[in-house]
Amino acid sequence: MDVKVKMPSVIVSIEVAVGATVTKGQCVAVVEAMKMKNETPAPIDGTVTSITVNPGDRLKPGAVIMSIE
Repeated sequence: MDVKVKMPSVIVSIEVAVGATVTKGQCVAVVEAMKMKNETPAPIDGTVTSITVNPGDRLKPGAVIMSIE
């Protein structure tokens, strides 16, 4: 399952690495949108299979941050 941003955002930090096991609701990234920092939760329990962004990247709504399977 892809983890996506919902609004124009800048990646502040990635809180997990590829291969990490995550639980639903766990913070996997911090993004800044509208001058506010927001934690992005894992939508499912699983393992991070890919990370497609780096801190500082500007993203459009719907952009994929990472994949979890």
